[in-house]
Amino acid sequence: MKDLESWLKERRITEVECLVADITGIARGKIAPVSKFVAEKGMRLPESVLLQSVTGDYVEDDLYYSLLDPADIDMVCKPDPSAAYPVPWALEPTAQVIHDCYDKMGNPIELSARNQLKKVLALYAERGWRPIVAPEMEFYLTKRCEDPDLPLQPPIGRSGRQETGRQSFSIDAANEFDPLFEDMYDWCETQGIDIDTLIHEEGTAQMEINFRHGDALALADQVFLFKRTMREAALKHDVAATFMAKPVTNEPGSAMHIHQSVVDAKSGRSVFSNPDGTMSQLFLHHIGGLQKFIPEALPLMAPNVNSFRRFLPDTSAPVNVEWGEENRTCGLRVPDSTPQNRRVENRLPGADANAYLAIAASLLCGYLGMIQKVNPSAPVQGRAFERRNLRLPFTLEQALERMEHCAELETYMGSKFVTGFVAVKRVENENFKRVISSWEREFLLLSV
Repeated sequence: MKDLESWLKERRITEVECLVADITGIARGKIAPVSKFVAEKGMRLPESVLLQSVTGDYVEDDLYYSLLDPADIDMVCKPDPSAAYPVPWALEPTAQVIHDCYDKMGNPIELSARNQLKKVLALYAERGWRPIVAPEMEFYLTKRCEDPDLPLQPPIGRSGRQETGRQSFSIDAANEFDPLFEDMYDWCETQGIDIDTLIHEEGTAQMEINFRHGDALALADQVFLFKRTMREAALKHDVAATFMAKPVTNEPGSAMHIHQSVVDAKSGRSVFSNPDGTMSQLFLHHIGGLQKFIPEALPLMAPNVNSFRRFLPDTSAPVNVEWGEENRTCGLRVPDSTPQNRRVENRLPGADANAYLAIAASLLCGYLGMIQKVNPSAPVQGRAFERRNLRLPFTLEQALERMEHCAELETYMGSKFVTGFVAVKRVENENFKRVISSWEREFLLLSV
């Protein structure tokens, strides 16, 4: 805490945003004067924050009180000194500090998304391994719209015109929003968010930001903060940025592709490659684990009703867990690389996923393959979009049912977490079902 105090003092911080990520990935917490933050060395929040749905609702009472203390007690949230960042868009010198959640006995709380990722990373550390990840985040820029019943529209660029049609990899189309992206890059640099390439993706006003590879926990923190940063930069320029998996009808969905590799913790050498540069058995088992367990862990990568719209037929998203070298039609792509940089790209997670949970789930699936020696299927040559041999759940309901009956997830993530996560997502799904859609009004109102 002393180093953190110095960091705050050097930057003349007057206010601290104390943050935890809930199950959805929403930043919850408190805003405190720096003097109070330093004196209290953390904060307390109700445990129930970790079981709050995206609509602000909670699970039913019987389940709620079986997962949480009936007295609705506070949890202890301790700041992580390595996860302190300035808030460059704030009017006053402000810091945001990510906290970890503990019970009053000092034990990590199982319902915390960040704790789940730390738990998975500890499994690797016990084997002398260290995962390396590099997320890629897709998102849309849209006009600001106050009415949620209206379809989203592309924003107006510097030229004064809306973008039309598909503009994949267009430099000029990306430069339409150059002032916005200049702010985004400046703010990310100020925070130490290590972003790399900006790409105009396939959809209308759809963009992608790639992160430099690195430590899995640090990258999950950066994705968590990048979403806040991107939204703030967009709002400054009177547009909106959305990380919904499928925000626009008839446009491609937005993914969070996760590149992942594993190195020996001592030597730094890739365990995915043999000394002669060929694929190691550990690499093949890692892919086998992803194939076997992603269908069970899919809600952690596709957590919302909207997530599964991205998996509809005839979309650009691969709806499979096939694997292949340099094959973007596979859910698991092996990019061309040197033996030291050999990795697998998990193309299934949506941009709407909680980064802590998506990365934890992806790494856990690969880890289980490595320790269980799961052999993968044969790599796919050619188009894999039509492959259905390794079938994924097609709806959130199916996916949640498979997740709650997966013994491995319960063993490694804990029964309380699995039960709580599934319950929160079912509450959200029930809320979704209560809303009458524009499709129903358009086609059923006067026809049935």
